[in-house]
Amino acid sequence: MNFQDPLFWRAGAVSTTLVMLVVLAFLSVDSMRYITPGGINVPDYDVINHAIDYRFDWSRTADVPVIGGDEPLFGKKVTKAEAEKIMEKGKLVIQSRNCMNCHTIFGNGAYYGPDLTKAWLDPAWQQIWMPATGKATKEEAMAEFLMHPDKYPTWRRKMPDLKITEEEAHATVAYLKWISAIDTNGFPSGFGHKSVGR
Repeated sequence: MNFQDPLFWRAGAVSTTLVMLVVLAFLSVDSMRYITPGGINVPDYDVINHAIDYRFDWSRTADVPVIGGDEPLFGKKVTKAEAEKIMEKGKLVIQSRNCMNCHTIFGNGAYYGPDLTKAWLDPAWQQIWMPATGKATKEEAMAEFLMHPDKYPTWRRKMPDLKITEEEAHATVAYLKWISAIDTNGFPSGFGHKSVGR
């Protein structure tokens, strides 16, 4: 074996690259099981038909979403295909209005406004926003706020009126409910603490 021979180093580089490509392919395929809707950590889009809660799991030492019984958004149960279209629209609203210019989702974005990763689970919707908007449900209060944020100033920081239609608001609320059901391994840290003794 001649360590001075360039062919030795070239063969080593090629074989290392091939091995790493195989490892990368394996990790990519394995990761898809966790990050694809319907996968291990990400529920199907039609999870919006169910109650979603957040509880501390002592075996994992992390807060995790808990999917409960029927609780359709806006009183209407949707099929998987309908839920997928709603999610597409909700995601487009968030992208087209550049929500991440002020908010954070999954750790990406800005910190001017609240983190939206678990926004659906925020008790403020029941405690503050339902009474403030006069709406009977959390989703109606969220949609009302999204359509008319100027009517409901939030302390010193105000959300601008982004001209969100009712259909867009409903889709955005659905998207926020869905992402709250994603198991983010306890992110954002300390958000939900409903277990006894915590």
